Amino acid sequence: MQTTIAAIATPLGTGGLGVVRLSGPRAYEIVARVFVPVSGRDIRRQKGYTALLGRVERTLPDGGREMLDQAVALFFRAPKSYTGEDAVELSCHGGVAVLQETLRALLDAGAELAGPGEFSKRAVLAGKMTLTQAEGVMDLINAQTRQGAAAALSAMDGRLYRHAAAIRADLVDLAAHLAAYVDYPDEDIPQLEEGVLTDRLQQVADQLSALLQSFDTGSMIRNGIDTAIVGKPNVGKSTLMNLLAGYQRSIVTQVPGTTRDVVEDRVQLGEVTLNLADTAGIRETDDLVEQLGVQRSREKLERAQLVLALFDGSVPLDEEDRQLLSQIGDKPCIAVINKQDKAQRLDVEAVRAQIPDLVTMSAREERGVEELEQAILRKLRLEKIDLQNGLLINERQRQATSRAAARVVDGLDALRAGMTYDAVAVEIDEAITALSEFTGESAGEQVIDAVFANFCVGK
Repeated sequence: MQTTIAAIATPLGTGGLGVVRLSGPRAYEIVARVFVPVSGRDIRRQKGYTALLGRVERTLPDGGREMLDQAVALFFRAPKSYTGEDAVELSCHGGVAVLQETLRALLDAGAELAGPGEFSKRAVLAGKMTLTQAEGVMDLINAQTRQGAAAALSAMDGRLYRHAAAIRADLVDLAAHLAAYVDYPDEDIPQLEEGVLTDRLQQVADQLSALLQSFDTGSMIRNGIDTAIVGKPNVGKSTLMNLLAGYQRSIVTQVPGTTRDVVEDRVQLGEVTLNLADTAGIRETDDLVEQLGVQRSREKLERAQLVLALFDGSVPLDEEDRQLLSQIGDKPCIAVINKQDKAQRLDVEAVRAQIPDLVTMSAREERGVEELEQAILRKLRLEKIDLQNGLLINERQRQATSRAAARVVDGLDALRAGMTYDAVAVEIDEAITALSEFTGESAGEQVIDAVFANFCVGK
């Protein structure tokens, strides 16, 4: 925190504007060496939340000066800045060379190159935001959908932190009561009745369980839904893949078995992101290459979070269709009756009896995509996501919550087994520690470094 860091904060490329930011105790001094205001003002005395127009210059080896760009400098005074430190942002023209040369001039003037997420890390260390809020910042940057952005904003707003902190506060209250009762038996401290303690611990366990269940939703919003398109050969899997991808991703022919391997792509379907896999047609075959493709298709089916099972609506169900129905098992699945542009001969109700969630479409004529999107939202319960308490959005948060939940359950088990309040208090203390790591209050340096290692440079 004693150094002054600098980095390009916008993506490199051709654009109207690009931003180079600095933060640290020497931010104003360093900017004064490379930025010359048109007004001639002394930058070192510039007030926060003000802006100056000027030139970005660098000093040449012979002592001369070279102009790099015209820019606007935005000034922020500690502690009222993103990082809590003195900070300056130079809004330059958005060319790659301009931004790189501006950054180089700042580094030559005494700044140090910022590492990934170092600005946000300083904000956390300065108490400007919590660790979960900082994680929400990165998720907002990476958000691909409205729901993803909403979940990230919920974390940035502190909802997840407040919910976890409230659960921890309940445990702290219980721990304090138990400690006082156990450590000061001669004092007139009322005993916490076993039934009341059990009820309160059960309430905490239920809250932690609900929070853990939100991880799958948060993960799907953040990382996309691993989705397998399965079906016998020539039912239109590759046509559907191409339709959803928006371009010719898979080869489409009238010859069954064209797709010999799993073809994958990340596609945006309305409000959901699908990590889509177009699999080889699942059937018995003597072709060695196709056998390998079929085996990979079955493996993809096993690992998928969502299965789109395709059937050809223009032909009756056959043995290969029935084998597919039996292999899906209890996987989240939507039956897609394709080829609605042809005369229909498929027994739809026989499919619905195995897969209740069913849509009809014509991938070739691009009909039924909206219906498929709505079916996916319903199936995965993504229509109306409750963000009141926030969602767990990464593995660090899930592990900390899982540890806390396990300790609370152990405390309940100890209580029901008739063990002393000392034993119960130990489990509660461990749960409090896990939740403190979750919120960042007691997160170690390694944990914090790991969180910000995933950030982009400049944020």
